[in-house]
Amino acid sequence: MPLLLPAETAGITGFSHHYFSVAQQPLALQAQAWSERVSGLLDTPVSRTQRQQSFAGEMDSYVFKDMIYLDCRTDPLAQSRTLAKISRDNVRDFVFHVAVEGVMETLTEARRERKSMQFVPGILVLDMGQPMRMLRPTYAHVLAFFLPRATVEAKIADADSLHGKVLAYTSPLTRLLLARLMALSRDLRGMPAPAAEEAIRACVDLLLAAFGKRQRLDSSARAAAQSAMRSQIQRYVQARLYHKDLSPESVLRAFDLSRPTLYRMFESEGGLGTYIRNCRLREAAEELVGMRQTAVMEIAYGLGFSSASDFTRAFRRAYGMTPLDFRALGLDLRRA
Repeated sequence: MPLLLPAETAGITGFSHHYFSVAQQPLALQAQAWSERVSGLLDTPVSRTQRQQSFAGEMDSYVFKDMIYLDCRTDPLAQSRTLAKISRDNVRDFVFHVAVEGVMETLTEARRERKSMQFVPGILVLDMGQPMRMLRPTYAHVLAFFLPRATVEAKIADADSLHGKVLAYTSPLTRLLLARLMALSRDLRGMPAPAAEEAIRACVDLLLAAFGKRQRLDSSARAAAQSAMRSQIQRYVQARLYHKDLSPESVLRAFDLSRPTLYRMFESEGGLGTYIRNCRLREAAEELVGMRQTAVMEIAYGLGFSSASDFTRAFRRAYGMTPLDFRALGLDLRRA
């Protein structure tokens, strides 16, 4: 029987507990049985070695109407969520992945492959709507909390950026969370149903609170870093207003930023291209009044405008009059 998908839990009241083990399977089919069990969520390839040797794998599943909690113990394995798999299913939950025993190495971000090394103990967040590859080179005991996307996004700002992050137990809140998680792993099987549900949900509340606090700190740090980077880009632009090759593309080449990040940084200005043009127009306005002997088109060409009509149209949109009228008005105001 395949593992129940998070989207298939809606009709459940209370929770149901399921135990699964490959121990009763023939030796050559044990790893394959595990792979089939989790196939609804993950691709778990079976190696030749796994077919020739025994494979230990067991799982306790606690299925609620609004989440799934798993306690898994396995021999070494590899598992992944590929873009192909993501495109075929509708699983977009977040999974909070707790290492009780073992070491896990997880690769996320297909473009730059961020590596998350998860030692004991540690909590890794994975967005099931984004690709990942996980290697468990040793026996591993892990706890996994599958939470609906809406639940996580309601508690944590910018939840999409959680993918691949590992939470360290460095604060009173996270140390309390660690104690609760270890107690849950140790005691859950012997608890009556109401106490079991209360214990699992208490851990979920602490998980969301801990990651929410971290995310707020991360967001503040990101905002400060982006503000510093924006100031650096503004200085770069101001120093190169007279360079004909100044453009968003030249800024992208000079700074290690993605195009969407650079756009968002100057979104309030209409994008970086608009910001550069407005800076050049402000510089042109100052020169029109301060350098009255310089021809209008000499100022325009010097600031990277390719034609008189392009400069005049842009200047009229920005200042409501032609460059010549602006020069005359500026000189009259100075005399006044």
